[in-house]
Amino acid sequence: MECSGCGTCCVAPDISSLNKKVGERCRHLSGEQRCQIYEERPAVCRGYRPDRICGMIAAPTLPERVEKYLALFGLRPD
Repeated sequence: MECSGCGTCCVAPDISSLNKKVGERCRHLSGEQRCQIYEERPAVCRGYRPDRICGMIAAPTLPERVEKYLALFGLRPD
């Protein structure tokens, strides 16, 4: 599966190496849903691959996708 560039993986999960909490937008995510440190991004980000979960959380807006992701995994923003 190819990445749709929806930005959900840069908002919904925690990314401890960037001190990013669950549900918090990564400070490196641009308004165009692109990583501003793509070439230097942490290993956890490099290892992410789009999968069936991306299809399960599909929605028209980033907030809707994030909400579906958090619900799917039983997570709540800090």
